[in-house]
Amino acid sequence: MRVHVADHPLITHKLTVLRNKNTSSPTFRALTEELVTLLAYEATRGVRTQPVEIETPVTRTTGLEISTPRPLVVPILRAGLGMLDGMVKLLPTAEVGFLGMVRDEETLQPMTYAERLPDDLSNRQCFVLDPMLATGGSLGAAIQFLIKRGAVDVTAVCILGAPEGLERLERETEGLDVTIVLGALDERLDENGYIVPGLGDAGDRLYGLV
Repeated sequence: MRVHVADHPLITHKLTVLRNKNTSSPTFRALTEELVTLLAYEATRGVRTQPVEIETPVTRTTGLEISTPRPLVVPILRAGLGMLDGMVKLLPTAEVGFLGMVRDEETLQPMTYAERLPDDLSNRQCFVLDPMLATGGSLGAAIQFLIKRGAVDVTAVCILGAPEGLERLERETEGLDVTIVLGALDERLDENGYIVPGLGDAGDRLYGLV
C-alpha cells in the first residue's frame, strides 16, 4: 500500500477553514470541492493513458488520452458524495458508481446498505472518495468490495486520515495495488473513533443533521 500526504499551502489553508467549527455548510461544501480537485491532481498521477494522433493548426503530433476502460470514481455515501464534483472536474470522462456504507457507532464496523457499480470491474482503475479515514473499516470494506469485482488498481482519496486507520488498511490490503491520498494525517482517534483534531462529522457538515 502506498500513502501520499499532500503537502501544499493551498491544501493546508483550505483544511484550516474546513476544520473551523464556525464554517457554514455552503462554505464547507465549496471548499471541499476545491480541496478534492487539488487532491485529485495527486491521485491521478498514475492514471492510465494511451497515445493518440492529433493534428494541431501547424502539424500532426502524438499526444495522450485516458485509456479504456475508463477510470471508475466511487464515492462512499453519503459524505463521499460531497467530493464527487471536485474529482470529476479533473476526470470528466470517468464513469461514476456509488457505494453506500455506514459505520455502526457501537461496534465501529462498516455495513453496506446500497451499491450501484458495474458487475465486472476487470482491469479497471478505481478512485474511492471518502472524506475521513478514521478506523479504516468502511474504506477497507469498500476496497475489498471493488477488488472482488475485479478491480486491479484502487486509489482512495481522503481529506483527513488517522494513523490507526492507515495501520488497519496496511494489514487488510497487503499484496494489493492500493494507494491512499490524504490532505493531512492527523494525530489519533478519540474514544468514539473520531479523528483528532479532525473536522467533525463530514456528512453532517456538508449536508446538515438528518
